[in-house]
Amino acid sequence: MSFQIGMRIPPHIGKLGMENVAYWAASIGLDVVDVPVYNESIKKTLHDAGLQVGSIDLRGTSALLSEDESRRANAIESITKQMTEVSELGGKVLFLVLIPEDANQSREKSFSIWKESFPEVIKHAEEKGLYLALEGWPGPAPQYPAIGCTPETLRAMFEHIPSKHFGLNYDPSHLVRLGIDYLRVLAEFGDRVNYCHGKDTEILHDEQYEYGTLPASFGVKYGFSEGAWRYTIPGHGDVEWDKVAVRLEKIGYKGPISIELEDMRFWGSLEAEQQGIVKAKNHLTLYFK
Repeated sequence: MSFQIGMRIPPHIGKLGMENVAYWAASIGLDVVDVPVYNESIKKTLHDAGLQVGSIDLRGTSALLSEDESRRANAIESITKQMTEVSELGGKVLFLVLIPEDANQSREKSFSIWKESFPEVIKHAEEKGLYLALEGWPGPAPQYPAIGCTPETLRAMFEHIPSKHFGLNYDPSHLVRLGIDYLRVLAEFGDRVNYCHGKDTEILHDEQYEYGTLPASFGVKYGFSEGAWRYTIPGHGDVEWDKVAVRLEKIGYKGPISIELEDMRFWGSLEAEQQGIVKAKNHLTLYFK
């Protein structure tokens, strides 16, 4: 089975403008581009370059976890409007992170609020034929307030909302840094994978001795790191992509593998970002094409 390969747009590549981004992505053999917003102009630009739209960012999700009922109501109105617009343009997958506005709000509290606010969002997704893909980033240190980044919270969320229109953005890089078996996640939650990121994590064993599982106290040695791990492009970390590919095929996943570039070695300039995307694409091609 052959999968499409795509990318989220890194900052320096994004400065080229959407038309140049699209034609560069097509020139290196990518199939899909994820976008922060979607409109007629972007749709046409991607189509003209022979590309498809991947995930589309869903904005304003933090307010869904607000204790303020009016803020939640406004967020639901804004989000369902975004969803309607995406649906009318033919988009299918919406990417989101669930981090409360108050980083000190407990995950248990956020979950209890989410149970009240989120069913209406998913009802609208079902009506519009959209699929939500929840990112597993735990949020910023030291609180790590995001919900939906561990099997504990995912299981509770999927039990509350069994609809497959609400699912995972499978990104093994976050699971590796959290010490969670990224292949077992596919075994348990494979039927809820609505999107997939091509990103990796290297566990830094010497640094792990220094910091354990805590963030470094006096600054980190590497970018995109908290001390004992660093995000990398696929092939430069601990993820076994051949095994991921086998399991995605087994569960019947038909979406793309979208490169999310967060690697200090391929950052800080247009040339570095382009090199990182090409190297990531070449590695993923070994297993997904």
